[in-house]
Amino acid sequence: MGAMRSIWKGDLSFGLVNVPVKVYSATESHDRKSFQVDSKDGTRIRYRRVREGTDTEVDYSDIANAYETDSGETVILTKDDLSSLPVQKSPEISILEFVPVDQVDPIYFDKPYYLEPASKSPKAYALLAKALEETDRLAITSFTLRNRTRMAALRVVDGVMTLQTLLWPDEVRKPDFGFLDEDISIRDQELQMASSLIETMAKDYDPSEFEDTYQKELSKLIEAKAEGTEAFPTSDDEEPVDEDSEVADLLAALRASVKDRPADDSDEDKAPAKKAAPKKAPAKKAAAKKAPAKKAAAKKSTATKSTAKKTSRKAS
Repeated sequence: MGAMRSIWKGDLSFGLVNVPVKVYSATESHDRKSFQVDSKDGTRIRYRRVREGTDTEVDYSDIANAYETDSGETVILTKDDLSSLPVQKSPEISILEFVPVDQVDPIYFDKPYYLEPASKSPKAYALLAKALEETDRLAITSFTLRNRTRMAALRVVDGVMTLQTLLWPDEVRKPDFGFLDEDISIRDQELQMASSLIETMAKDYDPSEFEDTYQKELSKLIEAKAEGTEAFPTSDDEEPVDEDSEVADLLAALRASVKDRPADDSDEDKAPAKKAAPKKAPAKKAAAKKAPAKKAAAKKSTATKSTAKKTSRKAS
């Protein structure tokens, strides 16, 4: 596992079966590290834990947590109080049930952890992982981490059993939006057009096609600032962006793409659609690609004029 370090060891248990595992955090941040400074001269900002209204610092070991009761009374809970909670103390990941994968909505997924077999033979681990994949089910589990009992979904990702902590139902807010009560009429033709547009951009998801352009451009800005150069020079002849005309161009291009689409979807026809879902490009490249939309809009207007001419000839 290289530089990966396990957070804790436990046992996956169901029925009479125990599978020893090591638990690893499955994610890591690649954000640039920063610290707070005074913008006037760059002096670093420091925070101290002091008693309110005084300059007296309090040791971390002396700090407790205060909670409010339902009636508004303040109650102080020390670390000893919290450790007395009757939570499961054993490092056990208990499998409670196996449910169909599509019954757990991704909105409930929280933090993912990898599980590595911790016994001499990885056979029991491999067997459970294979069985999970074959049945297309998730294991719903409960375990205790840092004195808190959590629910988690156990699934297989690239051959590795992955524990994804689940939010509790009351942690997921119910969307309360006015439009949900409105009777919005959508015509069949509109739905067909929208569906056709989705089809033109349909492909298999490959996360490696995308990159974090924000971090890349932030690095460029940091280096340029250090060298006293400009990171993103702007040309003076750039035209101001008119959002309304952009939307009109886009709609015209979309209508044209649906209209010009042949009935049979051959592989050749799908080739341009792949280009429609590019890697996240910098703003400049994105701006340069506006031209085809305008051409498509012009193409459509020309097509409309020629149709109108034909109609007028027939009428005469």
